[in-house]
Amino acid sequence: MPTRRANVSRELPVPPLAALAVAIVAVSTSAILIRWSSAPAAVAAFYRVLLTTLLLAPVAVLRYREQFRGLRRRDVAVAGVTGLALAAHFAAWFESLAWTSVAASTTLVQAQPVFVAVGAALLLDERLSVRILAGIAITVAGAAVMSAAELLGGAALAGARPLYGDALALLGAVMAAGYVLAGRSLRQRMPLIPYVTVVYAVCALALLAWSLSQGHSLGPYPPREWLLFLGMAVGPGILGHTVINWVLEHVESTVVSVSLVGEPVGSTLLAVALLGEVPGGPTVVGGVVVLVGILLTARARAEGT
Repeated sequence: MPTRRANVSRELPVPPLAALAVAIVAVSTSAILIRWSSAPAAVAAFYRVLLTTLLLAPVAVLRYREQFRGLRRRDVAVAGVTGLALAAHFAAWFESLAWTSVAASTTLVQAQPVFVAVGAALLLDERLSVRILAGIAITVAGAAVMSAAELLGGAALAGARPLYGDALALLGAVMAAGYVLAGRSLRQRMPLIPYVTVVYAVCALALLAWSLSQGHSLGPYPPREWLLFLGMAVGPGILGHTVINWVLEHVESTVVSVSLVGEPVGSTLLAVALLGEVPGGPTVVGGVVVLVGILLTARARAEGT
């Protein structure tokens, strides 16, 4: 018998799985666009989120005005916390790409489901099953192998500090988990566009404050940089993460979790083709182990086992 979710998906103007495929390709370009930019990481992150917010604002104002008026103060406060967590995620991950390889950075930042599981156990009293603990252990082992390989083999960046970059990527994963946990209940009460608009606006303000506190200039930048900022907003921002949020309404979370491991694979392949950054064998092995651990953790949480 067809499921209700399947019936809903046939009525949608865009098939959710097709949208998910586009989103994975879009987010896979993020690391490459960041590497191509010569702006400070905090500034690039700020402009990505700012431009994403500005692109969404007309739709939010014209179609969701009543929903904005009906927002409760508590929901706005939760959205603010969620936006701060997202800002910390972007700040840490963008900076990590200056110090470690694309393969390591994009793989480790995808460890978010592992930290969601730990955070849910600590904060929400959710049970850590044997399968979840096994997934966490596998992820940690893979991260250790990958970081050791990057350290001993040398990263493909001049002046690279792979352990520092890997630590920043993991911090980005922790902050992404905070973003998921903080916004989980709120997302169920708010339509997608009002939700992401509020969260992105808070995120942009936090990244602006962080950039200024670091003494970074917000400009002027050449046209090439503005095109990269816009590409980050349209690609990974709108077509990537915003579409993934929409897909989650129509596709089981396990399908999305499994699909998201395509981002580090896609990013690594693009880094090979466009940056000439070829990961060594041990880095690839460690990355595969990390992805297996992430998949096991995500599936075990979704199945409640």
